[in-house]
Amino acid sequence: MPSELVTITDPRSPAAEAYRALRTNLEFAGLERPIRTLLVTSPGPEGGKSAVLANLAVVLAQAGKRIIVADCDLRHPRQHEIFGLANSAGLTTVLRDDAPFSSLPLADAGVAGLSVLTSGPVPPNPAELLSLPRLAEVVSSLSERADMVLFDAPPVVVVTDAAILAARVDGVLLAINARGTKRDHALRAKELLEKVNARLLGAVLNNVEFDASLRRYYAS
Repeated sequence: MPSELVTITDPRSPAAEAYRALRTNLEFAGLERPIRTLLVTSPGPEGGKSAVLANLAVVLAQAGKRIIVADCDLRHPRQHEIFGLANSAGLTTVLRDDAPFSSLPLADAGVAGLSVLTSGPVPPNPAELLSLPRLAEVVSSLSERADMVLFDAPPVVVVTDAAILAARVDGVLLAINARGTKRDHALRAKELLEKVNARLLGAVLNNVEFDASLRRYYAS
C-alpha cells in the first residue's frame, strides 16, 4: 500500500489515531442530520485533501461501514494512485455514457467494505461535466450502495467544481495544510462554500508537527 495510507501502513501511529478521532467526530455531527454523502476539498492544491479522504474512508470501512470513494477531481485525480488502481474507466465514463447505473465501474480498494469509483480519463471540460443532471443520478445511485459516499473534489478557491458538488452532498470537510495553506485562502474557501449553502462540518488540519513527548505513548 502507498505510504499515504497511514491508517493501513502504520495503524498505531498518532496520524492513524487522528483519523479515527475524525471518524468519531463525524458520527456525532450526523446524529441529528445523517451524513450519507461527504465532500472533501481544500482551499488550494497544497491542502492534502485526497490523502485525508482516503484515510478517512479506510477507518470508516474498518468500523464495519460500507464506504464508496468517488474521485470527482477531474483535473488532478489522485484516488486511483493512492489505492493503486487502474483509471481507464470511472466517473467521466459514467457521466458520458447512458449505460444503466447497475454497471458502475466500482473497484475493490483492498479494504473490506471499501470500493472506489475512480475519476476515469481526464476530460477537457470538468466543470461542464460535473454540471450535467446525470451527476445527481450518480450521487443517488452511489448512496444506495453504501452507508457513506466520500467525494474527492478539486480545491474550492482555484476552480468552481467543488462548489458545484458541495450543493449536492450532506456535508463538506475542508482540508487545511498547517504548513502551506494561507489564512486568507482558507477564509475565502469558507465564504465560497457558504454562498452555495453547503453544510460545512469543519476543517481537518494536516501536516502538523507531532509533539515528540507523546511518541512513547503511541509506541507502547
